[in-house]
Amino acid sequence: MLALPVAVLFPAIWGMSPSRLTAVLVSAGYFLAASRGLPQGVANFYAADLWPGLLLWAAASLSFAGVHAVLWKGRPEGKSPGEGLTGMAIAARYLAAVVLIGLPPFGITGWAHPLTATGVLFPGWGWWGLVAMTAGLAMMTSRYWPAVAIVLGGFWLWSAATWTSPNLPEGWKGVDLEQGEKLGRDGSLDYHRDLIATVRAAASAKTRFIVFPESALGFWTPTLARLWQEGLRGSEVTVIAGAVVIDPGGYDNVMVGISAGEARILYRQRIPVPVSMWQPWRAWTGQGGGARANLFGNPVVQTDSQKVAALICYEQLLLWPVLQSVLHSPTAIVAPGNGWWTSGTSIVAIQNASVIAWAKLFGLPVVTAFNR
Repeated sequence: MLALPVAVLFPAIWGMSPSRLTAVLVSAGYFLAASRGLPQGVANFYAADLWPGLLLWAAASLSFAGVHAVLWKGRPEGKSPGEGLTGMAIAARYLAAVVLIGLPPFGITGWAHPLTATGVLFPGWGWWGLVAMTAGLAMMTSRYWPAVAIVLGGFWLWSAATWTSPNLPEGWKGVDLEQGEKLGRDGSLDYHRDLIATVRAAASAKTRFIVFPESALGFWTPTLARLWQEGLRGSEVTVIAGAVVIDPGGYDNVMVGISAGEARILYRQRIPVPVSMWQPWRAWTGQGGGARANLFGNPVVQTDSQKVAALICYEQLLLWPVLQSVLHSPTAIVAPGNGWWTSGTSIVAIQNASVIAWAKLFGLPVVTAFNR
């Protein structure tokens, strides 16, 4: 968590690159190191060897490395890093790269964005912290980068000395599961009755919302909704859980809210995992199928008196879903995931660190629920 600010060194090294090739290698090295768990995760998911994962790992780095390669600018002979108008141009180009890799289409694979570290350096600063971090990253490409690094290092040390984890939202509880790849694939009554029993065991007088991981309920149907409503009868608890809604054209990865009185879809995932879930080329060729991406839909959801920013799994690694949600002034962040395929990697830890960093930046409570 507290190591995230190391990312501020990236723009300095990128800005000092003596050639475009070096800038490409620096950018690719940064991205590949930050996403180092992907090859093993892909191998786990597809029960295959490492080669498909390595190819996907390299392909995913192309947008990050490509943007930084195109926007890199060399310096005239005899000029020091960031000197004069050239230095201003380099800073402006880096700011353009920050925006491009944070927003679609490049932002769809914009993992490990250096701005994610803002919450560690400037906890509680909100949008002003984002402005300060953006300015600091741009200045790291200038000749003043040593002074900027010292200032940011001071903020880092202060933050590390006073760091506290964000609170849970009042009345909320996240339930982690350890069901591996079986999660959501068992549609039996016994499976759902066991989950309902877990809800009742986790409930307390102060708990009003219980969050289950992504895909915990499997396929969402009216029959399943009635089963859960009946199971929660006599309880004041509302369950927030992951499920899948299918139709002839494909499916939506969703979060549903269930209480004794109602059951409804709360949130449709804005950006499912590309390739394994979201396959837009199928729609382009008229085939259909795959998960739908509701790219800019439902940035916040209303449940009871809470306005919640929902981030399902992959969305926790990206910049724009959380910023889009925060623009709508949520009162809490809810971040479920299904990480069984990440065994032996750092992917879930990176997701948690990213969510916590954003929660700390904007002073929001956060609840997570993961399956491993």
